[in-house]
Amino acid sequence: MDEHALEKLGWGPSFQEAWAPRASEGEEPARIAADYGVEYVLYSARGDLRATVPGRLRMAIRKGESVRPVVGDWVSFEPRIQEGTSIIQAVLPRRTQLARKAAGRTDEEQVVAANVDVVFLVSALTRDLNPRRLERYLALAWDSGAQPVVVLTKTDLCEDVEAARESIAALAPDVPLHTVSSVTGEGLDALWQYIGGNRTVALIGSSGVGKSTLINRLVGTARMVVGEVREDDKGRHTTTHRELFVLPQGGLVIDTPGMRELGLMESEEGLRTAFVDIEELAAGCRFNDCRHEKEPGCAVQQAIRDGQLPSERLENYHKLVVEVARQERQRDAQAQARAKQDTKKTTRAFNDFQKKRGR
Repeated sequence: MDEHALEKLGWGPSFQEAWAPRASEGEEPARIAADYGVEYVLYSARGDLRATVPGRLRMAIRKGESVRPVVGDWVSFEPRIQEGTSIIQAVLPRRTQLARKAAGRTDEEQVVAANVDVVFLVSALTRDLNPRRLERYLALAWDSGAQPVVVLTKTDLCEDVEAARESIAALAPDVPLHTVSSVTGEGLDALWQYIGGNRTVALIGSSGVGKSTLINRLVGTARMVVGEVREDDKGRHTTTHRELFVLPQGGLVIDTPGMRELGLMESEEGLRTAFVDIEELAAGCRFNDCRHEKEPGCAVQQAIRDGQLPSERLENYHKLVVEVARQERQRDAQAQARAKQDTKKTTRAFNDFQKKRGR
């Protein structure tokens, strides 16, 4: 096994330790580079390979005994070179994962990318610039375990870049923020500090903010299709699947489809970090259980009156707190229902066993 080739893909000691017991099975490690639903592309020491998931692993995924492979995952696979494909046998434990609530009314978690070191939260300096959406992105990024970095694109289309920058920087003073233009190249060099050292960077943002154009500039070739932005400033989905790119200068980048819907899961810790200013203000409230609404002695409301905190930020904070709490209640209810069903099955099986023994 060419470990040097794997290191360029982000391989490290934790993955080596997790994979080692499977080496004797004739399996090899690889990283998921692209996910096409029924088939995957793997980056391995052998080069690029096509791969599928066997029925055994698909059943384990349905039962919740294994996770579904996603872009960025390290897997153990069985090479079947003569058949022109490979079989994914196991998903190695993830260091980090970028996840959201699956679109629609489902309460299922959708992992967007795995083993990410840095998350670029991409938004355009146009009418798309939405502080409330960025607050959601920040909560999601902090909850993933990766480092968030705000990247504001299309400086060439913005009349007052500094004013826009200051308004966004106020949301998270401790989060790095960069303004760039993929057309002129302005600000792009500053992004390389997050990519070097075989680190993996994932880009998230809504359609039309310039993620694909940015990746093309980083890769150095036109690898991603770029779509036009409609007159209403809404982008069209040009990225339809997640894909991992190895950059010529070192490092890896994951592109993701534009997110029109970004539901949070149980990201309470990520939410607290994204709104650390409100959390710090809340420590000065008269009551420990202050909801920051109409309670006397509320330090958060006082900060709004003093102009230190935008009221819209508090409103969005309340909205996301309710959303996360609702997800937690729903997941608890589902877990209780499953436990009750399992108890019924166990009781029924025990009764059947007793009947067979004549008791």
